[in-house]
Amino acid sequence: MTTIRPILADNSTSISELKKNPMAVIEQADGFPVAVLNRNQPAFYCVPADAYEMLMDKLEDIELAQIIKEREHSEEIEISIDDL
Repeated sequence: MTTIRPILADNSTSISELKKNPMAVIEQADGFPVAVLNRNQPAFYCVPADAYEMLMDKLEDIELAQIIKEREHSEEIEISIDDL
């Protein structure tokens, strides 16, 4: 039984097309992710470097926001700059 999975990109291509000319696929996507399909199911996503870097920055921001939220009501500790 095959599980149907959503395609989470506006652009898609087959693995065969990607193998033929990977850079053409990337260029046609105009900087956006491409879902690479195997038998009409997403096998993986091809994400341009700029988009990947933005995703990593966003994930880091989310992580930092969570740390701030967890520490929001923590007791403050005074230190001297000379102790650092």
